[in-house]
Amino acid sequence: MPMRTLLLIPALLTASCMANSPPVGGMDAPDAPPAACSARDVDRFVGLKASQSLGRDILEATNARELRWGGPDTAFTMDYREGRVNVIYDADGVVTRIYCG
Repeated sequence: MPMRTLLLIPALLTASCMANSPPVGGMDAPDAPPAACSARDVDRFVGLKASQSLGRDILEATNARELRWGGPDTAFTMDYREGRVNVIYDADGVVTRIYCG
């Protein structure tokens, strides 16, 4: 098998795994100053469908610099980041929990 083909296999496998993920990903607030996340007023987002525009709204509402999405059965690292908001959604892509860290 040619070397070029061998190099493409991992990329294709990665792309096929991503195809099953919702159309949302982690995002950073552009040029945001260092700030601590505050999840005080985020209940209004619970129950809504996960999307990139919702992610931007959550970033703005929490004053977080980084957003991390978590779907069903997603494993998270245990590191705490005061500028990060975590958004958990169910199998239907509906937000079930939002918390900082």
